[in-house]
Parts: sequence; C-alpha cells; structure tokens
Amino acid sequence: MGDTLTGLLPILIMFVAMWFILIRPAQKRQKATTQMQSSLKRGDRVVTIGGLHGEVEAIEDTTVVIIVDGNTRLKFERQAIGRVITE
Repeated sequence: MGDTLTGLLPILIMFVAMWFILIRPAQKRQKATTQMQSSLKRGDRVVTIGGLHGEVEAIEDTTVVIIVDGNTRLKFERQAIGRVITE
C-alpha cells in the first residue's frame, strides 16, 4: 500500500502545481473580465478584443453600442469588450 501511495505522490504534486500555475490564474482573469463587462456604463472608453477603440453610448442586455469617429455607432456583444481605458 505504501508503494502505491509513493508512486502516486509525484502525479498528485504535478496536478497541484499545474492548478496553481495554469488553472487558477486563468479563472481569476476570467472572473475579472466578466465583472468588468457587467459593470460597463455609458461614457466608458473601451477597446474591443479586435482592437477597436470607442466610447460606450448605450448598454442593452447582451450588447453594447459603441461610438467611434464621433458619430459612427457600432453594436457589439458584451463579450467583445476587451478592456476599459482608464486615464
């Protein structure tokens, strides 16, 4: 029984290390992104995941209307907002 536990110990240690190195930080980033997307408000300057810069004009349930170039309005899914620009 002790040999089996000793043989599984390195695998368990590798799993725990992978959890702290890869999975946990990815979950934290996803949670922060989801919270940022849900707290968007009118007037926020944002960058989409495609690199488009604009200002939030309106927010609907699952979409956001962004103004670019003064008067051009584009509608995006909330998940397409990559970050909010803070100055």
